[in-house]
Amino acid sequence: MAGKLYIVPTPVGNLEDMTYRAVRVLKEVDLILAEDTRTSSVLLKHYDIHGKLQSHHKFNEHQTSELIRDRIVAGLNVALISDAGTPGISDPGFFLVRACAAEGIEIETLPGATACIPAIVSSGLPCDRFCFEGFLPMKKGRQTLLKTLAQETRTMIFYESPYRLVKTLDQFIEYFGADRECSVARELSKVHEEHKRGSLADVAAWYKEHEPKGEIVIIVGGADKHSVNEERDREENEKRHRRSEKDL
Repeated sequence: MAGKLYIVPTPVGNLEDMTYRAVRVLKEVDLILAEDTRTSSVLLKHYDIHGKLQSHHKFNEHQTSELIRDRIVAGLNVALISDAGTPGISDPGFFLVRACAAEGIEIETLPGATACIPAIVSSGLPCDRFCFEGFLPMKKGRQTLLKTLAQETRTMIFYESPYRLVKTLDQFIEYFGADRECSVARELSKVHEEHKRGSLADVAAWYKEHEPKGEIVIIVGGADKHSVNEERDREENEKRHRRSEKDL
């Protein structure tokens, strides 16, 4: 009889955010896949979990996903965790889940910690509709994506390194405008949790004077719908005009 794949969220900072169910599953499974075994060992030790631990990260997941799938088919119950938050959300997990789903393996995803939801709810920006962009491309496609997102009317969520935060905020100012509202959430659920809200210009200026540390989530307000519609109408009129001139 085939085993099961469990997707288990882990705390983004505060170890108390681990659920009873998550602890039970990690104690019961035959194998725990971890993004970084050193980081995960601290969590597992805290909850007296002594299951077998194996590395599964972005550098080896392409090669190991099918092997893990085959072991689950053979009857192994496997849990996947990441360093923090829900696996698959800007963390390893997609390839393994896809491989297991294609094989018809039962996949049980536990609800739990993720950084993006607390960040957007605390931002004060609309959270009834939003888009999650995660980490932006480092180079190729970055500018094209930012140009497209300039017309996105939903609230946007981004993950970023503290070392690149100021540069990214400056790029947002360039493409979205200095007055666009934003919120930067830092060190969520930890002792030094911080939220800086205001215009992109104000928040960028703050972090130029105060070096950011820790995990970063950036929330950016969407574009004004009326302005976006006007811009689209203008572009469509220009296209029609060019076509008319070509026909002449």
